[in-house]
Amino acid sequence: MSDDTVITDLVGRVRKGAEGDKVSVGQIAEALGQDSLPPNLMIPAFAVASPLSGVPLFSSICGLLIALVSAQMLIGRDHVWLPGFLMRRQVSGDRLRKALDWMEKPARFLDRVSHERLTPLVRRPMRWIVQGICLCCGLVMPLLEFIPFTSSLMGVVVSLLAFGLLARDGVFVLLGFLAIGGVVTLVLTLMP
Repeated sequence: MSDDTVITDLVGRVRKGAEGDKVSVGQIAEALGQDSLPPNLMIPAFAVASPLSGVPLFSSICGLLIALVSAQMLIGRDHVWLPGFLMRRQVSGDRLRKALDWMEKPARFLDRVSHERLTPLVRRPMRWIVQGICLCCGLVMPLLEFIPFTSSLMGVVVSLLAFGLLARDGVFVLLGFLAIGGVVTLVLTLMP
């Protein structure tokens, strides 16, 4: 993976694994590589921020994936493990490819604007805080599925935080923190 095309390369890897009428979570994880935890965290977050979030239960599945991968990062695993029932879950290959097409432009933009900076925000102990926030966001996503667009907003938060970790760019971590504040404010406003 080239340092200047981190996200574009990830989208391309998922696209290679997204052939056929149905694509399983297992196929996507295999395309990303079992030893790459940040990409396995980022792709479901990026996907839930895409138009795919309109598919019933898609946000819940992505939230569970985000929570599981974040938990594994927190405990220091060096490769991803997902339970069989999640690995077997499938999405329409056509819908996934359309979502990947939608992701191309933002991926190129993120690759263009990212640089290694504010690295204390992506190193321990701050790294653990970021991973813990991603875990919490993933756990809340299934609950937010019934409030329109909130799961997608959580996906944006996790995407920013995961990208910050992946690209070692603390600016994206800061943007993720700001986005969390916005999501919390929105949810509190919408709740009775």
